[in-house]
Amino acid sequence: MAAALASAVLFGATTPIAKQFLEGASPLLVAGLLYLGSGIGVTLLRLFQDRGGSSAGLARSDWPWLAAATVAGGIVAPVLLMVGLTQADAATASLLLNLEAVFTAVLAWVVFREATSRRVVLGFIAIFLGGLLLAWPGQVLSHSQSLGLLSVAAACLCWGLDNNLTRKISAADSRIIAGIKGLVAGATNTALAVGLGAKFPTLSYLLGTLVLGFAGYGVSLVLFIVALRHLGTARTGAYFSTAPFIGTAIAVVLYGQPITAIFWLAAALMGIGVWLHVTEDHEHWHVHEALTHSHPHEHDDHHQHEHAGDWDGIEPHAHEHQHEPLRHHHPHFPDIHHQHRHG
Repeated sequence: MAAALASAVLFGATTPIAKQFLEGASPLLVAGLLYLGSGIGVTLLRLFQDRGGSSAGLARSDWPWLAAATVAGGIVAPVLLMVGLTQADAATASLLLNLEAVFTAVLAWVVFREATSRRVVLGFIAIFLGGLLLAWPGQVLSHSQSLGLLSVAAACLCWGLDNNLTRKISAADSRIIAGIKGLVAGATNTALAVGLGAKFPTLSYLLGTLVLGFAGYGVSLVLFIVALRHLGTARTGAYFSTAPFIGTAIAVVLYGQPITAIFWLAAALMGIGVWLHVTEDHEHWHVHEALTHSHPHEHDDHHQHEHAGDWDGIEPHAHEHQHEPLRHHHPHFPDIHHQHRHG
């Protein structure tokens, strides 16, 4: 839970700050630089932390999932968000990002068959209603403002797909995944922007955008993938839905935007939705099928295996290991070890 909330804080702060970088700049170039900063920063961080050590890398079967996630969440979504921010106010756009949690959950339940409960569904209904209020506020919207909000909503849909695809490979090193996504998406969008005539900004502007991308997209994504590994897609999305509250608060401070009654009602609905998720208690008898994979782990109830070679006893550690069939009863989430069906 802590990883998901920390990820939300970093990403939520990025949206209103990024709006300042959009003044007279190409949305495509800003999106590219944010992800480029993410990829470069996370890759350098991993190299510094590992210093020749090993980690849980990507298997051959992981690459198609990573490629699809990179296109949806790393290339298309940030461009749609930057376009939306040029036409909609930062506070409303930040709160509308809660729709990412709804799209994430719907795809997880309907397409990827992740287990859910009535409480979780009610939570997402509350979050969706809050987002609906923000999409159709009391004042009359101009045509450009409406298109801006639709663009932000489309970005949320792409990120929802990205989250579900990334969950498939969340057992691998989250820094490797975030680094590759950032480098590929950043290089692609930056090259497209330059090809369309965008000019590179001043050095201070460039460095500021790269640093913002490293913290708000890179480190945030690393933490988000860790949360996916332990909580499952829909529930991680619920915790992450606190990000727009952070973004909106910063937008109010930076731009002096008024807080309306609709804002408070939407915030209350979203708060209720998040509360329903964080107070969930899911426990029943379940069966673990035989499974072989690699990820950082400790020798807990789910990891009682032997080591083929010498082991220094340090935990957590990462290596390929096999899970034998197991039936037991304990509170759990639909993490990488609990992919069972419910009767």
